[in-house]
Amino acid sequence: MRPSLLLIPVLAASTAQAGLIAYGICQTGCNAVTVACYAAAGFTFGTIAAPLAPPAIVACNAGLGTCSTACATVALLAPTP
Repeated sequence: MRPSLLLIPVLAASTAQAGLIAYGICQTGCNAVTVACYAAAGFTFGTIAAPLAPPAIVACNAGLGTCSTACATVALLAPTP
């Protein structure tokens, strides 16, 4: 068998779709920013009930939703070598 024929599958396998890994990294970033947002507002992330949330926390949650949506639309489809 010619060496060039063996090289084709190796080159084809060098790039993989690792969207789930990229998505997890992106979500971790979103959550880290949200924790910082809560801390800046004087609260702890995950301890405020939605009906009782002050406007600053509502804004933090809205930012988390926007960031998470961006992760889902971009990172899940991104090829990662």
